[in-house]
Amino acid sequence: MRGGPKIEQLDAQQWFEVIKLQMPDGRIARVLETWIELSPNYVCFYNKWDPGVVGPRHGHEGDHSILITKGSISDGVHECTPGSHIMLEHGDLFGPWEAGPEGCEMYGVIMGRGPSFSDNAEWVALLAERGITALPVPVPPIPPWLRGMAVLPTESADA
Repeated sequence: MRGGPKIEQLDAQQWFEVIKLQMPDGRIARVLETWIELSPNYVCFYNKWDPGVVGPRHGHEGDHSILITKGSISDGVHECTPGSHIMLEHGDLFGPWEAGPEGCEMYGVIMGRGPSFSDNAEWVALLAERGITALPVPVPPIPPWLRGMAVLPTESADA
């Protein structure tokens, strides 16, 4: 117990790349993320997706709530715009997602430690099908209690 609220400003957070792609037209498209609050009980995050960037089909080990705040994102079936709420239960798979023409920003909470899981072969095949190359991203600052957990795949179709 903290004894009161902990207040954070989004602009003051450390941001890091979690996805970096070279698109068929040569441009670089990224997903930037910050962990507003990271604890063994939950992860509060904010993502900024560049226009057209794609993310792999994946899930998390924990219930997962996402609110779209700007732009749009689609899984090919659902077009999620500002105010859309996405709820996934522990182990649900979702995606692949693609950011709309204005990109996308989202706030989310994952209960528990929240490590992700995905089918890397499926991700590599999707990138190859679209002519996209995944570029390496630095490992984000992982606290000791979360080390060794799965992260989103970053291999390119050529790997």
